[in-house]
Order: sequence, then structure tokens, then C-alpha cells
Amino acid sequence: MNDQRIIDPVNPVLVPPVSGSTDVYLILGDPVEQVLAPEIFNPLFARFGHDALLVPIQVAPENLHAFVQTAFLAKNIKGMWVTIPHKVPVMAVLNRSSELAHLAGAVNAIRRNADGTLEGGLFDGEGFVSSLDYFGIPYAGKKVLIVGAGGAAAAIGASLVQSRATGSAAEVALFDPTPGKAAEVAARLQLANTARVAAVSSSAPEGFDLVVNASPLGLKMTDPLPCDVARLDPGAALVDIVMKNYPTPVLRAARARGLHAEPGFEMLIQQAHLYMDFFGFHDIAAVLRQDIRTIRQQIYPQALLDERAENGQEFFATP
Repeated sequence: MNDQRIIDPVNPVLVPPVSGSTDVYLILGDPVEQVLAPEIFNPLFARFGHDALLVPIQVAPENLHAFVQTAFLAKNIKGMWVTIPHKVPVMAVLNRSSELAHLAGAVNAIRRNADGTLEGGLFDGEGFVSSLDYFGIPYAGKKVLIVGAGGAAAAIGASLVQSRATGSAAEVALFDPTPGKAAEVAARLQLANTARVAAVSSSAPEGFDLVVNASPLGLKMTDPLPCDVARLDPGAALVDIVMKNYPTPVLRAARARGLHAEPGFEMLIQQAHLYMDFFGFHDIAAVLRQDIRTIRQQIYPQALLDERAENGQEFFATP
């Protein structure tokens, strides 16, 4: 594609030009200030010569169904990324979804097929499990506590209990302060898997090998911690999927105890190729399966890059 624009002369990043022929993709959330997907995918569209653009759209929950149905009436809107709090309720407007999305009861991507039907996909859990592999955090045969029971939490739980060559978690517990929410997700996941899945009455982390914050706690610096870090077992690991305010208070608290604690940026990066395949950008997906160092450098906050450099870690190693 010709005439690609550079938006920052100091740190040049290619972005696709916008015209009447541009395919538009939306990322729906409420809020959307924290979304990082446009920073990943718009430069990729430009780099590979695709006339496409990803735009964040803030949609209130009460307007979600009407917005999705109306937006897809526009012929140049080809798909949507979905983030909090819409991953679960948007299922109601879809014609079909992937097996994993059906199991979790959530999607984080929607495409319009050639026949006009809307199809949902779910990649959060796969990205999360791949991020654990990348960081060397074991989950096979382990006990995992997930704080939160929204779409991301359900996706993570579904992928952790799925059978795979590397094994699956032995037990997954979910906690959410909304009555019945965690129990609903746990019951759905338990029906389809042999791993034990249950709702718990608190976020007490004792006895768990891995604790995952899949709740919104941490988006605001004044939020309480998702769990009492002082009660984490020695040797336990913690992952906070909040991708804002790095390092979040719970990450700082866990690291102060000498525990292995990681942020959620890698979860997003590890699912980038899945998004691209889902939306038909197979050339981009093929490259990302081999090397995702470029988007790591784009997405990781400078504080994390500096931290890895200080520790002498080969941070941009592939995959």
C-alpha cells in the first residue's frame, strides 16, 4: 500500500491511511482508555499493506445490543474487538460462536461472515496460557484462584482446564463479589471438564499455586487489592491482567514478598495471531507466530522494559 503515514518522527510508527475504501474494525468497551489493541494492530495493518483501521468505541452497557446490531449495518465495518464489560452480554446478539466461547459464555472478537451472520471468537484464555508458558509459570496439575467472574475470567478458566499436551490445571476456583456470578461460571466450566472447578466465598489466596486478578481492581490506583498478598503461599505466583498503572499495587505487593508476579500485557500479545487469523489477516498471523518481538516493544510500558533490562533478561526473545 502506498502513502503510509508516520505519526511520530521521533519514534516512527506506521499507521494506515484512511479512505472511503478502508475496512473499519471497532473495539468496544466501557471504559476504553486502557485498551492497547489499536497500538498493536494498526501498525501491523500498515506494515502488511492492509487498508484497515481499528478504532476504540465507548459504549454503555444499556446500549450494547442496539449498537452492535446497528453498527454492522455499515458495509465497511467488518469486525469488533470486545473488552470489559461487554464480553458476556454481547453473546446475545451473535448467530454462533466458537466452542471455547460457548464454554466460557463470552467472546472478545466478532466478525461478520459473508452470509451476514455474526460469529464470536474467544482468545483471552489461550493468550493467557501462552503467557504463562512464556514466563515459566507452571499451571499443569496446579491449583488456581481466579479473582473475577467476567468474560476474561471465564476465558482464562476455560483454557486452564482444557486438556492439552502440557496438561491442565488440577483445580480452578473463582471468586466474585456479585452473588451467584462465580457459581454460574464454575458450573458451566465444570460440566465440560474433568478438572475441579468451583466458586469460593472469598479471595483468600492460601493453598493456591497461582492467583489471577481477572477483575477490574487496579484500573484505579485507589482500588483495594484483589486479594491479601500477605496470605499468598511461599512459592505461589500471581498474574494481574490489568494493563494500566504498571506496576499495579498488587504486583508491587507480591514482588515485595519475593513472589513471581507478572502483568497481563503478554496475554494480549500472545493472542495477537489468533485475532488476525479470525479476521482473515492470515499473512500477519503467520509472521506473528514466528516473531512477536516488535509488538512487545510497542506495548510494554517503559518501566517494564527498564526493569527487564536491569535484570539482564532476554526480554524480546521469541516467541
